[in-house]
Amino acid sequence: MRERFLQKGFFALYDLSWRVALPLLSRNRRLAEGWEERTLQRPLPKGIDLWMQAASAGEAYLAAQVLDHLNPRGILKALVTTNTRQGMEIMRCAASSLSEKEKIQAHLAYCPFDRPRWMEQVIRQTGTRALVLLESEIWPGLLRAAKGQKIPILIANGRMTEQSCRRYLIYPGLWRSLSPDAVLAISTDDAGRFRGLFPDAAVSAIPNIKFDAVTITHREKGDSTKSGPTLFPEDAPFLVLGSVREPEEADVGKMIGHILHKVPNAVIGLFPRHMHRIDAWKDRLDSIKSSWILRSRAEGPVAPGTVILWDTFGELTRAYAAARAAFVGGSLAPLGGQNFLEPLAYGIVPVIGPWWENFSWVGQEIIDQGLLMVVRNWREGADALAQQLRQPQQLDSVRKSALHYIRSRQGGIERVCRTIGNLLENGNGGIEET
Repeated sequence: MRERFLQKGFFALYDLSWRVALPLLSRNRRLAEGWEERTLQRPLPKGIDLWMQAASAGEAYLAAQVLDHLNPRGILKALVTTNTRQGMEIMRCAASSLSEKEKIQAHLAYCPFDRPRWMEQVIRQTGTRALVLLESEIWPGLLRAAKGQKIPILIANGRMTEQSCRRYLIYPGLWRSLSPDAVLAISTDDAGRFRGLFPDAAVSAIPNIKFDAVTITHREKGDSTKSGPTLFPEDAPFLVLGSVREPEEADVGKMIGHILHKVPNAVIGLFPRHMHRIDAWKDRLDSIKSSWILRSRAEGPVAPGTVILWDTFGELTRAYAAARAAFVGGSLAPLGGQNFLEPLAYGIVPVIGPWWENFSWVGQEIIDQGLLMVVRNWREGADALAQQLRQPQQLDSVRKSALHYIRSRQGGIERVCRTIGNLLENGNGGIEET
């Protein structure tokens, strides 16, 4: 009785906090897109079999991958929600190819805010039969609404840091009452933390399904970032600085100056993680007196020593395919890192900074085998990249080693898709015990 009273009070306060926050959230430019969906002013589709929540770009890639691998018995009507523009763009691209699969009908929307009364309304309106939360999407309003309608819940590719687990365990009774039916975690350590938080759930460790998304491929000669004229002179080594985030911009700016001093004929492709940082990068590149051009305005070979500031979306992977060396951002500041497997897939040993805990699932062995270079600061990174530009890597040898490393860790996607299929057919009875 006491626990029920406490939870009722928690959700009353939680609902009130969303109500108070909405006027402030309405002023956020990044939330303006999709505001009608976030606040239920635009109805979501009905008759949904599977709802997948994918927070941002990384989770959206996983959602697309899962849908692509699903093989339902009949037509599957899926709703994929995301919180960001990047996630939406990825899913829009994926939806065009999924449309060719007659059994999958994918509907996209921005995820409604987790206000409890709104989530209850969404669950009722959509008629969702199964809910899949990707990685670390644990929202109390959504979980409570799904539990109230006895909808089976799966956390797929689940990850949880020790710090997050400690925060959740401040109120363990709440989370036990909101327990999903199953968790497929990316490591035994993550699985242990989920068991501590959700003791009633069926928790298993599986290979991270991000390994299944990596394709090791032969490189094509020339510029694979666009059709038509190449962007790079033949004698200009191409470096990609990928997924650079705001807190590390000053250090990356120093890297650019240092690298162009040592390799003046290099061409650098600079990919900010968020497009709204393009104007800030224009000012920074001007301040360090670096020659630059926007990717959208580059129509032919650029001059050696130029920075191409990428202001178009969806070309990072193809840029890695054309590069001789690559730095992957989110790692020179304590941001957790970004996906460094993408350049590795093209035979490049990626260079990253010291903060990459979000990708620790890849394993220390990747460093021990010489397939990843971790540097302590921007200067070490700049020196390493300059060395790679001057002395090209053995791309085929790296590619073969990466292929073996990644293939030995694939297979998680099959487990996730099998579990989803079982949930859709058998409800809670579709959970596999391990």
